[in-house]
Amino acid sequence: QAQLVESGGGSVQSGGSLTLSCAASGSIGGTFCMAWFRQALGKEREGVASIDTYAATSYADSVKDRFTISIDAAKNTLYLHMNSLKPEDTAMYYCAADRGPSCSRAYAGDNFYRFLGSEADFPYWGQGTQVTVSP
Repeated sequence: QAQLVESGGGSVQSGGSLTLSCAASGSIGGTFCMAWFRQALGKEREGVASIDTYAATSYADSVKDRFTISIDAAKNTLYLHMNSLKPEDTAMYYCAADRGPSCSRAYAGDNFYRFLGSEADFPYWGQGTQVTVSP
């Protein structure tokens, strides 16, 4: 049973940067798909980015070229580096994990892979960390 704990959220001004962390403990096996989701007030939870066993990444269109997902296997920690933040990025951000070995994604051209995963694909979730971006 995997446990996920997010940290790093906070309040920033538009154009600023934040890095979220997700510390994983327990085990989901030797393969994985890990992802970040977010949920704004009054909206559905949406996938933001994913990374899998093979270090393949994918992103939502709305965060393309601004967010970067990475993982430090030695520290069992997932990261989301967020740059050029916009007010519309304001949301609760959640870390999620699945056994993998890969994540659902599709090539969208120009060396960009679109994240296709949904909530139902991930059995393990963190408690969330709030990100607030002011104009």
